[in-house]
Amino acid sequence: MTLINETHDITLSSWVTSANNNSDFPIQNLPFATFRKTYSEEANRGAVAIGDYVLDMAAVAQLNIFTGVTQQAAEAAAKPTLNTLMALGKEANSALRLALSKALRSGSSTEEKLKDCLVLQSEVTYGMPCQIGDYTDFYTSIHHATAVGSLFRPDNPLLPNYKWVPIGYHGRSSTIDVSGQEFPRPYGQLKAPDAETPVLAPCKRLDYEVEMGIFIGESTGLGERIDIENAEDHIFGMCLFNDWSARDIQAWEYQPLGPFLAKNFASTISPWIVTTEALAPYRINFSRPEADPQPLPYLSSDKNNELGGLDIKLECLIQTQQMKSANEEAVKISDSNFKYSYWTIAQLVTHHSVNGCAMQAGDLLGSGTQSGPDHEQAGSMLELSRGGKEAFTLTNGEKRTFLEDGDTVVMRGYCEKEGAARIGFGEVLGTVLSAV
Repeated sequence: MTLINETHDITLSSWVTSANNNSDFPIQNLPFATFRKTYSEEANRGAVAIGDYVLDMAAVAQLNIFTGVTQQAAEAAAKPTLNTLMALGKEANSALRLALSKALRSGSSTEEKLKDCLVLQSEVTYGMPCQIGDYTDFYTSIHHATAVGSLFRPDNPLLPNYKWVPIGYHGRSSTIDVSGQEFPRPYGQLKAPDAETPVLAPCKRLDYEVEMGIFIGESTGLGERIDIENAEDHIFGMCLFNDWSARDIQAWEYQPLGPFLAKNFASTISPWIVTTEALAPYRINFSRPEADPQPLPYLSSDKNNELGGLDIKLECLIQTQQMKSANEEAVKISDSNFKYSYWTIAQLVTHHSVNGCAMQAGDLLGSGTQSGPDHEQAGSMLELSRGGKEAFTLTNGEKRTFLEDGDTVVMRGYCEKEGAARIGFGEVLGTVLSAV
């Protein structure tokens, strides 16, 4: 677990002045992505965000201003995907972060060299940050699990295993794409409650899910378990994650094996991966209500109890087709916080590997929908509309129970508190197109 070091110093400023003006990307953040210049035929390469700019890591690596493992990490960050950088592990990634922090600070001797490595974010197109080999989606919000469970099992909303084991399922990595993803409304089998047989038709109850994505860094081999004491050494960083869901397809197909076509048609991630080191100032304690079962020993440690939680504020907005036509901005429909998660990221990684499952650099874990205790903190439309029974009204008078064609969903995340620099994840957006 990475704790606070000199890169988190709130007094640090950057010679990239836009980073000093309440940006999502101050010098205390330095997240990673891949990019190319828009309208160019260039290959993707790695980048670091600083203010309104990306720092082109391919250009930085060619300068040879670093040495040893730091230069090795810079060269890995210059590649078309970040998998090699992720696989280098905690020490190399931390060394690169410190070197970049020093190079980008006000008064740095490398300013003149690095100026030519900057590209405005408004002039770039982001790629997938890494090649995702495997994707597992968890179910870590007890508030979401209880709210959804009460819609289908009013007398028994939370199944007995929920408080004992991190619940998850393996999803489809081939349909995960970066922010800006557009996808057609999915088809699947639908069965109305009063129908004798199902039909193949476009989904009518399309939903989003506000989640966080957790990227694996250092790999493990088949049969190797990750101990909770060093689980975070195997986590590279986190992003925003929208796990689109077809609720009516899901209702018919999910028993007895769980989600299938209801989940594998599209998922959208934010381009920027915020490293776990950058998140150090926003660690909080992890605890359970005394009346709840406490985690089994392999899922518990003093360190995880003290600092395993993360205070990440999350917002969800929607921009309908009517809003776009009227040049109206997206409007917020809910907010929540990752601190409400019932399981920590270290517990998710530990449990995932406890049966000897190999973990590869670039593997993605979805946190599950991040709903808070209050209704307005719901992380999905299924909850906001109480299962589609109550439409909610947007600021322009439109009503929604589920998503309609042309709707764009925008999710944002950031960390902010007294005594620490505000850092952000940027945003992830995706648009629902008509069925084809």
